[in-house]
Amino acid sequence: GGQNALIADSSALPEQLVKDALASAFTSAGQRCSAARVLFVQADIADKVIGMLAGAMAELRVGDPALLSTDVGPVIDTDALKLLEDHAAKMAGSAKLIAEAKTGDDVAHGTFFAPRAWELQSLSQLTRENFGPALHVIRWQADQLDAVIDAINATGYGLTLGIHSRIDDTIERIAARARVGNVYVNRNQIGAVVG
Repeated sequence: GGQNALIADSSALPEQLVKDALASAFTSAGQRCSAARVLFVQADIADKVIGMLAGAMAELRVGDPALLSTDVGPVIDTDALKLLEDHAAKMAGSAKLIAEAKTGDDVAHGTFFAPRAWELQSLSQLTRENFGPALHVIRWQADQLDAVIDAINATGYGLTLGIHSRIDDTIERIAARARVGNVYVNRNQIGAVVG
């Protein structure tokens, strides 16, 4: 697992990107080994994507996973919840909150952590995996693609990478340089059947 990233360039379809980022980051309360932890979005479309992401997160329903109306259930245990709460406190002082999903009284008991997204300046702000519904967004300029890939490779994690682009050369460039086990293109990066 680790800091699984999703890289989106300016040719990405924002609606598809946001849908896939939400699924990748928050399905199973973000507790999948392939869950997206970091969304790198090209600066040219970042404002639009971040606005759409915040809007989509406002519609998420956190609660009992036995109910069909629930989008995000609890995290696995109190230790996991504590780690996420500590991370949220750290992010409050070092990152910009994009959105936090609403919760109701029905989640007062249990290990529920409202899905959150923050905007970071750099991947180096994350020092460990945050195993749960926590997404971190980083803007990048068109001439920084290789630096983005190098930063992802330098984390020491390499399970899954998502790419959203309509440019074949960009997709091939990222896939060739990234040191990851699985690369998913223009889709979410969870639950795929490899092969």
